[in-house]
Order: sequence, then structure tokens, then C-alpha cells
Amino acid sequence: MKTNTHPTYDLVAFRDKSAGTTFWSRSTLSTRAGLPTLTAEDGTEHPVFDVDVSSASHPFWTGTARVLDSEGRVEKFRRRYGSR
Repeated sequence: MKTNTHPTYDLVAFRDKSAGTTFWSRSTLSTRAGLPTLTAEDGTEHPVFDVDVSSASHPFWTGTARVLDSEGRVEKFRRRYGSR
């Protein structure tokens, strides 16, 4: 087998900007250049990847989901375009 063909699979911190939470997971994102680093509790530095939405801020998981479509899609289409 060829050596050095796969990216490294290492510990990465994912930071949710909207909720202000950070969670750790393993990912191949550690090979990207230019990611900021975060020091773990054991003193090692790991890259940080900022995410917009995670389970800490997603409306489905936080219970703040709203129903935006009060009328059905078919009725809305028929009202807008009718029968031509």
C-alpha cells in the first residue's frame, strides 16, 4: 500500500458562534492550514473550526422551531397562480 495518502485524523474543536459552545470531535480538518488553535485541558493545542449551527443552537434541538407555512403549499400555489 502507498504511504502518506490519507489525511491525518486528529482531535479538532468545533466552536458554535451563535450558542457560544465548543465541542471536541475527531476530524481530518486538522490538516487545513490557517485554522486557529485552542489549548485543551491536557495542554495540547488543537485546531478550532467555527460552525454556524450545531445541536446547541439549531431550532429543532433547542425546541424553538416555528411553523412558517400556516397554509398548505398546494393552496398557496393555487391562490397565487390559479388555473390558467
